[in-house]
Amino acid sequence: MSRNSSVASDLHGEDMIVTPFAQVLASLRTVRRNVAAIAHLQGLRAAKQASIGSPSAGSQPPPLTEDTGQKLALETLDELDWCLDQLETLQTRHSVGEMASNKFKRMLNRELTHLSETSRSGTQVSEYISRTFLDQQTEVELLRGTLTEPPRPMSQISGLHELPHNASLSTATIPRLGVQTDQEGQLAKELEDTDKWGLDVFKVAELSGNRPLTAVVFSIFQKRDLLKTFQIPVDTLVTYLLTLEGHYHADVAYHNSLHATDVAQSTHVMLAMPALEAVFTDLEVLAAIFASAIHDVDHPGVSNQFLINTNSELALMYNDTSVLENHHLAVGFKLLQADNCNIFQNLSTKQWLSLRRMVIDMVLATDMSKHMNLLADLKTMVETKKVTSLGVLLLDNYSDRIQVLQNLVHCADLSNPTKPLPLYRQWTDRIMAEFFQQGDREREAGMDISPMCDKHTASVEKSQVGFIDYIAHPLWETWADLVHPDAQDLLDTLEDNREWYQSKIPRSPVDATIPEQGGHDRFQFELTLEEAEEEEEEEEEEGESVLAQEASESPDTELLSPEASTDPEALCLDNQRTMGKPCVDHEGNVTAESFGT
Repeated sequence: MSRNSSVASDLHGEDMIVTPFAQVLASLRTVRRNVAAIAHLQGLRAAKQASIGSPSAGSQPPPLTEDTGQKLALETLDELDWCLDQLETLQTRHSVGEMASNKFKRMLNRELTHLSETSRSGTQVSEYISRTFLDQQTEVELLRGTLTEPPRPMSQISGLHELPHNASLSTATIPRLGVQTDQEGQLAKELEDTDKWGLDVFKVAELSGNRPLTAVVFSIFQKRDLLKTFQIPVDTLVTYLLTLEGHYHADVAYHNSLHATDVAQSTHVMLAMPALEAVFTDLEVLAAIFASAIHDVDHPGVSNQFLINTNSELALMYNDTSVLENHHLAVGFKLLQADNCNIFQNLSTKQWLSLRRMVIDMVLATDMSKHMNLLADLKTMVETKKVTSLGVLLLDNYSDRIQVLQNLVHCADLSNPTKPLPLYRQWTDRIMAEFFQQGDREREAGMDISPMCDKHTASVEKSQVGFIDYIAHPLWETWADLVHPDAQDLLDTLEDNREWYQSKIPRSPVDATIPEQGGHDRFQFELTLEEAEEEEEEEEEEGESVLAQEASESPDTELLSPEASTDPEALCLDNQRTMGKPCVDHEGNVTAESFGT
């Protein structure tokens, strides 16, 4: 709803607007409503004057006061002034999504600063989140040499290799479930849960001869009738899936075919949520499932920054930009050219180009450094929907449709904390093992150890609480708002899992003397409209003071700066521009407003 409206809104009271573009829309809606109310009051006043001397037999309208109209007029002027100020200061080269993303990054940086001041482990968690999800590059001393890699032409895609399975499968030799197993009955029973959130992909791996990706994606294609819709030969599909799965590294603890299976199955379930069930075309669904299946193929078990810091050939090939994501795409598409692997052979040229474009956009969006941009875009879309079009989400152009699909796959990629706790704990053990393996390689190479990668100092429990508080919960809360109420159970599970990990954090002797505080410590974005801009204003004031000092020393210098308003009433109105739920800082003090609903 509007920032400081005194008129009842048609939005629910708990629906809070935080993204700049949606705030402008909400404010303009308030202006229109107020103007309509003022016009109505004037109409009633004229009607009352015309009826003097000839009172109606019916009920009379309530007495009119000048105060009511004046109050509405002042509020309307305030709203218009604020909107004009926002529009005049917009940087036209920035999208509305960038405006929200920059605002959220400033807010999160403040919270991470507080977190880093609490403890050494808090500093590690803060640095990990900053470097991974905020696209913040750190200056490091690069190795003089590079990690040993076999020489090859730069145009050659690495990671491709021949597989032991028979590439000339025929329809007659295709197993019923896509994989050879002597536990077909048990596997079939397990795959009955493919449409449910929280499929035990670890169990599927055991029953499928460690071919969970092939078994699950084959099941999804059948359930969605994609083979018939796009004329995909069944032997070609199985051949490609086995080839794809063979290019995931079994010796990588987390980013292996198990993770790809989990993301593909989660994407499948999210696409079937009632709010989205009839929204996307068959081609868009095919693209999303395919993108999920290939999104981490040939992952080496180290981060993009590690590859950049070690002068990796992949980093050179992709110019330090979304290095792994570009590589996953290249491998996933290149494998289609293997013998009997082109599952898209019967698509029209237009369908193929459209699918390729969507898959590229979705996989590149799995680069975690793009997280805040994705969240800001999604939050802007959700809030814009709230203040326009009667709450209906209109996905009538490619940009909006791919934005939802990108966020859907991104949510699926970060869905571990929303799964049943036994599954979540297994995923946590795996990701930390992979982090520690990278840390060991960095230690051996004499490099600085990346945040959360030092097995001697990292706190697993604090890392998960921080990950949920600062990354997973804001994302899933926004997604749940988009598809309300379809994802509420997932959000509840995430919060329960967060509390479990919080309860496992060892309390220091000092902490034990401090009474437990009620409520969550979970980070929530602040909602004070001017607060996100205060830092910029402070920086500007510092710059102006420096210039003023220089000006005093140089009489020829003339400063031009807007004068600050000293109108107490304007200041009062300005201070009213807050909304949302209280935001609690690391010391338990109410500081500002919360992000989300």
